[in-house]
Amino acid sequence: MTEIGTFSGTHVLAELEGIDPALLDDSEFLRETLRSTVTEAGAVVCDVIAHRFAPHGVTVLALLAESHASIHTYPELGAAFADVFTCGDKADPELAVRLLGRALGTAAVRTSTSKRGNGGRLSESVGAGLTRSWDVREVVYGTRTGFQDLLIGRTAQGISLFCDAERQSTEATQLAYHEALMVPAMLLAEHVRRVLIIGSSEGVASQLAVAQGASVVDHVDIDRTAVRACAEYLPYGYTPEELAAAERGEGPVRVHYRDGWEFLAGAEPGYDVVVIDLPDENDDADAQHNRLYGKDFLRRCADLLAPGGVVCSQGGCPTMWRDDTLIKAWQRFGDLFATPVYYGSAEHEWAFLSGRLDELADPAGTMIQRLAAAPYRPETLDADSLRASTIPPLRVRASGRPRPGA
Repeated sequence: MTEIGTFSGTHVLAELEGIDPALLDDSEFLRETLRSTVTEAGAVVCDVIAHRFAPHGVTVLALLAESHASIHTYPELGAAFADVFTCGDKADPELAVRLLGRALGTAAVRTSTSKRGNGGRLSESVGAGLTRSWDVREVVYGTRTGFQDLLIGRTAQGISLFCDAERQSTEATQLAYHEALMVPAMLLAEHVRRVLIIGSSEGVASQLAVAQGASVVDHVDIDRTAVRACAEYLPYGYTPEELAAAERGEGPVRVHYRDGWEFLAGAEPGYDVVVIDLPDENDDADAQHNRLYGKDFLRRCADLLAPGGVVCSQGGCPTMWRDDTLIKAWQRFGDLFATPVYYGSAEHEWAFLSGRLDELADPAGTMIQRLAAAPYRPETLDADSLRASTIPPLRVRASGRPRPGA
């Protein structure tokens, strides 16, 4: 694995208005003003150049050790544009703009700030026309694997994992995610002896299966770099020593770096639980993991089940403005399994679907009954959670034919 350094900076763009036109046409004043303000803000000035236009207007450019700063003036309007970009965290470009506005006697300042590079701020798409901004205080590890862009960084939720700029798990909430994925499925299954997990690179799902009593856990993930990076840099899931043992096949967990579809072709039937935990299904035709959400893949997983076995999958988001993939997944499970079961995580963006081939009259009641005697004691869900969170949203329930136990 190759660790990359932090390649990051802060870019401030400003519009300044209500300025004395004479100041905006004075190239020497503007040169010294820009020099002094960025210096006071912590930057190192290498050179400053200025050009005065006819009949009026000035452009000033400061070359900084940290990057650059500029002013472009419109004396006839009493206005100017300013641009300050600094790499690293030594200089404060927002302070530089404030100082510049003060020196010019500006009546109004409008600014926008962008974090650039692999540190700072990460924008995650959460729906059509909507993004969420993550303040990544430190890039712990980042690389492009053969399959995805991988970033592990420090956020307000602790050490956090991002794949292709999508949050996968965070130190603060990962247990809520993984218990919602694993616990209902393991309680729904008649036994938890052999478990197959496809994806879930952190290793937490494997650990929960062992804690529930599994003697064999086959963990299949196509991205060796991602799994090893998670073990090395995440404070949850596999430790590097645990992963090394699993790669050697020592102990209950056996890690296989293979394509999930390919692994199923040679897998021995008899799994009590089959788990599919991948990045969200999406509309990108090139997303190789999308095929592992389809009905054919689910059917092949079901073919590997022992009697009373369960297939479980990350299903999508129940939020109504981005629930299309969840509805499609719910319909697939209803078509393939006599007992499809929904579970909405306390991490509200994720819901999980489990399915048994045989019919249970009261799947939630079955899970609640088994919870009391289960070897693994979950921390983020209880009997009331199982009763309440197994009711799908109305839009999901209304999307297809009635399903036994739903």
